[in-house]
Amino acid sequence: MAGTEVTDRSPDPADLAERIATVLRDTGRTAAVAESLTGGSVSSRLAAAPGASEWFRGAVTAYAPEVKFSVLDVTPGPVITAACARQLAVGVARLLHADVAVATTGAGGPGPEEDRPPGTVFIAVTGGGDCRVREYHFEGDPAEIVAAATARALADLADLVDPRDA
Repeated sequence: MAGTEVTDRSPDPADLAERIATVLRDTGRTAAVAESLTGGSVSSRLAAAPGASEWFRGAVTAYAPEVKFSVLDVTPGPVITAACARQLAVGVARLLHADVAVATTGAGGPGPEEDRPPGTVFIAVTGGGDCRVREYHFEGDPAEIVAAATARALADLADLVDPRDA
C-alpha cells in the first residue's frame, strides 16, 4: 500500500548518492534505477557517485508507457500509480540483476495527467525481498517537481540500503 507524504524540502542529492555508494560498496550489493518522471536524473546522480562502476548496474528511462509495458513488464493501464512504481522497481532489478532498485513515476506538470494533479509522484524501492512504495506531492514547475522527486528517490533508496539512519 502506498503511503502519502506532502513535502517541499529536499535532501541534498549528492550527499544521498554518496551515502548509497558507501553502503553498497561496503556490503557488496548492486543497484539499478527505472525512471519515468525523472527522465534519468536519479541514475545520473548515482553514476556520479564514488566507485559507481563497482555497484551501479544501470538504468532504464522508460518515459513512454509502451516501454514500461514491454521492457519492464508493467501491466498495461495507468502509469501514475503505486502499482506501476512497484512493477518498475521489481522489473529493473530483475532485468539488470541488481540487489536493490528505485523507480519513479508521476505527473510532472504543468497540468494534470491521468486525473492526477501535477506534482503527484510515486517512488518505489525494492531489495532483500522488501518493496516499499510511497506517494508524494511536490509543488512547483516541472523542473522543480523533477528535482524534488530525484532527491526523494535517492533518500528512499538510501533509507532502504542503510535502514539504521531511516
